[in-house]
Amino acid sequence: MINRDHLAKLMKKEEKRFLARTKKSAALFAEAKKTMPGGVPMSWMAKWPGAYPLFVKSAKGAHFKDVDGNSYIDFCLGDTGSMTGHSPAATVAAIKKQLNSGLTAMLPTEDALAVGQDLTKRFGLPLWQFTVSATDANRHSIRYCRLVTGKQKIIVIDKCYHGSVDETFATLDANGKTVKREGNIGAPVDLAETTRVVEFNNLAAMEAALAHGDVAAILMEPAMTNIGIVLPEKGYLEAVGKLAKKYGAVWIIDETHTISVGPGGMTALHKLKPDMLTIGKAIAGGLPTGTFGMTKAIADQIAAKVKREIVDTGGIGSTLAGNALSAAAMRVTLKKVLNEKNFKKMIALGTRWSDGVDASIKEFGLPWHCNRLGARGEYIFAPNAPRTGKEAADGGDFELEQYIHLRLLNDGILLTPFHNMALMSPDTTKEDVDAHTKAFRKLCAELVQR
Repeated sequence: MINRDHLAKLMKKEEKRFLARTKKSAALFAEAKKTMPGGVPMSWMAKWPGAYPLFVKSAKGAHFKDVDGNSYIDFCLGDTGSMTGHSPAATVAAIKKQLNSGLTAMLPTEDALAVGQDLTKRFGLPLWQFTVSATDANRHSIRYCRLVTGKQKIIVIDKCYHGSVDETFATLDANGKTVKREGNIGAPVDLAETTRVVEFNNLAAMEAALAHGDVAAILMEPAMTNIGIVLPEKGYLEAVGKLAKKYGAVWIIDETHTISVGPGGMTALHKLKPDMLTIGKAIAGGLPTGTFGMTKAIADQIAAKVKREIVDTGGIGSTLAGNALSAAAMRVTLKKVLNEKNFKKMIALGTRWSDGVDASIKEFGLPWHCNRLGARGEYIFAPNAPRTGKEAADGGDFELEQYIHLRLLNDGILLTPFHNMALMSPDTTKEDVDAHTKAFRKLCAELVQR
């Protein structure tokens, strides 16, 4: 329905508007290119729409300012890393207090104990280990699964994302074979050696992949989030858990993004019983951290196979894992920020945001769809909800997405990059949501003009 010549004209208008309002960011970007490849501290930061990324001056709650003094409503929130809102007061107070009592010592603290107890109440798993990121949590979980099962293969979902874990950067080719994903940089081995890929919501494919008898673990999100929101069909998750037990594979649920549905994520919401669970990003209010939980049976098997006299941890953990600063931040963030009261507000706002998107889609007859996941909402350029990662990917439109993101950015609204997702924080307001609804409606009206 979108006239591409018309879209190109709209895009040029926004590109000029962006340059006019971000001159200090432009100057910093030019200087940054002298010392950082692409002018950014991490390569993906250069892939935002516009001639260069914004340089942030300050962030607080659900808003931030760039170096040019422009203010923005932040629906990206560090792609979940700041789901708590930027610098939540309780977390900041805990961090300040801990700064005077040591940052890291390679020894446990009372805060770590409290975090483990909190996580057990939320997710049901009794035993926890801490990492520096969700990526590490996933990587270490996979290693432990191989240890306790004696098997090598990992099953992941097509188009999944679990951080920079080598085994997970696989996809299905046109013939249904496991191959490395486009853009997978420097894969150490052929992905077919380590991984089997199956489609989301496809139980027959899951059982066929397990039936080889060589699968150590199934690693999956209970709802896909990084290719677009893909929700599980009724009974799907429970059936995957049963299949894992039938074939002797460890079932790992990654709740890093799906915690948007409530304090215990989809594991608590659907009363799931995974063998292991991983999560990171938001649980320390933005400080780098992650954690993975396990059943007592898994922990006992690990203990029986790891001898104390072997000091090397075999690729598990890092020097800064479970440090005192992150433990203090996690303890307070979980208790005072990511709690039932705040989730109730965030989920209501997520619904309000998605309702606003749906209203504009309907008003202008656009063949788009908006999916919801608690405090999250996301629209794709397809008329129906996707069932698989491929269907979600096929609902993308890079040219249109770039325009919408840049247009909203110029209007003072930031969405999550690489897809059209919004996330609510405890500090997000109805006024913030309604500002997006107004801006989104206006851009839809202009898009359908001829």
